[in-house]
Amino acid sequence: MKLKICGIKYNTAEVATLQPDYLGFIFYKKSPRHFEGIIPDLPKSIKKVGVFVDEAIDIILQKIKKYDLDVIQLHGKEDVHYCASLKFEYHILKEQNRPANWGTHGGKFVIEDYIDKKIIKVFSIKDEFDFSQLKPYEEYVDYFLFDTKGRLPGGNGYTFNWDVLKEYPSTKPYFLSGGIGLGELQKIKEFIKHPTSKYCYAIDVNSKFEIEPGLKSINELEKFIYELQH
Repeated sequence: MKLKICGIKYNTAEVATLQPDYLGFIFYKKSPRHFEGIIPDLPKSIKKVGVFVDEAIDIILQKIKKYDLDVIQLHGKEDVHYCASLKFEYHILKEQNRPANWGTHGGKFVIEDYIDKKIIKVFSIKDEFDFSQLKPYEEYVDYFLFDTKGRLPGGNGYTFNWDVLKEYPSTKPYFLSGGIGLGELQKIKEFIKHPTSKYCYAIDVNSKFEIEPGLKSINELEKFIYELQH
């Protein structure tokens, strides 16, 4: 089971020493974890995830270039057309022979850089969920992520009813998120052993491991990782 630590803002290098599979950086200005800093050099084994909420595609491409992102997480109301446009922007631009005028200093980005980026589409759940809405997205995204429906897009600190995932109809791998902390360790271990978790690719943690928004508790993360592996 992979691990994603999201909402990184301050102690990136320290968190990276824990060797998670993914580190998530939130590029959403309304979030208290909004990232504007510099990402230090990370081990190649750690994938950098850029988290966006209903952002313009050209801005996403700028952030990919600036931070060398590996994965794009769409945490808003992005529809299928949006996901398709993001995935195939390279082909559209090439066919129409349009220049990529997204450089912040008047330069041009090399669009070829973007065609191999993975896309995660987030869906929020409370007590029930209509899984039929996932089907149209399957062609355009690489993973789904399920978190808890709350006031803010992510980082609300509450779990949803994981029993809902017994109805998961897809073979698309997904991230399990939403209020996961040390108190959920036993529940996670039981979930992993259950057939429901067959396509659960990764656990995503955030607010339950914070000293303050964006500042992660290394001790608690270490304990979580150790317990998860034993």
